[in-house]
Parts: sequence; C-alpha cells; structure tokens
Amino acid sequence: MHCFSTKRPALFLDRDGIINVETNYVYRIDDFVFIDGIFDLCRNAMAVGMAIVVVTNQAGIGRGYYTEAQFHELSNWMCERFAEEGVAIDAVYYCPYHAVYGIGKYKVDSFDRKPNPGMILRARDELELLLEDSILIGDKASDIAAARAAKVGRAVLMASEHVVVTPKPDLQAESLSAINVMLFAQS
Repeated sequence: MHCFSTKRPALFLDRDGIINVETNYVYRIDDFVFIDGIFDLCRNAMAVGMAIVVVTNQAGIGRGYYTEAQFHELSNWMCERFAEEGVAIDAVYYCPYHAVYGIGKYKVDSFDRKPNPGMILRARDELELLLEDSILIGDKASDIAAARAAKVGRAVLMASEHVVVTPKPDLQAESLSAINVMLFAQS
C-alpha cells in the first residue's frame, strides 16, 4: 500500500504547428523543422515534474499520403533529437483515422481523433497522469476542445491574438517562447 500518489501532471503537445513547422503532412526527416523554443519549454516542464506527451492527429496516414511505418520512423528520430536536447518524451499518441477522408481501414470516426479526448484519456490511464494539473498546447480549436473534453487543467493556444477559437483557451500567445514565460517564469 502506498500512502502517496505517484501520479504526475503532463505537458501535452500537438505535433504539427507546435513541435514542428506545419507544412502539408510532414512525414520525412528532411522536411521536419523544429519550432523555436520547443526544447526550452519542455525542459522547463520536466524541471517541475511534468511528463512530456505528444498527442497528434495524423490524417495523412488515413489519406494514404504516408504509412504508419514512416510515421514511426519520424517519431523515433524526433524523440532522439529531444533526448539530445535533454528532453525525455514519455509517449507519442497518434490517430491515423479520418471519418470522411480516410481510405480503407482508416475511414473511421475515432474517439482518439481530436477534438475527441481519446488520446489524452489513454495517456492518463497508461502513464498515470493527473489531468487537472496538466497543460495542453495546440494550434487549433480541435486541440483546445480535446483538452476541455478530457478535463485538462489548462489549454493553451499558440496563435495570433486575433484568432478566436471555441472553446476559448486559458492562455494564447504567438510563440512558444511567450508561452514558456507565461507558464514557467519564476516569480
């Protein structure tokens, strides 16, 4: 019997548009460009005891633009690059399905596809995470909606202040550096 909780919060990150520059279904290492500030943000999250978890829709698989094997190859490389920067990615969750544009077995209305909370809830269960103390950073309304549906503590939108999304994020900024300061600045 444990008298204390081993659960911890997480920093949930969308991939395309948050970790890397979004350029039409990135699946090749040569096309993957990290967004400035991602490593510092993650190091600061780790310093306060947060797990780092990627939750990404990957409709490009479902549409037949690239394979799951290609996605895994890129994800492994990405995690290695994070490790070189002193960041441990605890898990990468992805949803290859699309209810409208999916092909064959990928034409599914999946509970994992954001704005649904499936990937976040699986991460909570598999990694023993405290969602109410967690943060999700995304660049689309579907990211914020998934965070709300999963009851993640804070939902952060990286977008121009002129972009209005529903549901409303808790924080909004144009850069990861600004988000980093808002979330992790020492007072």
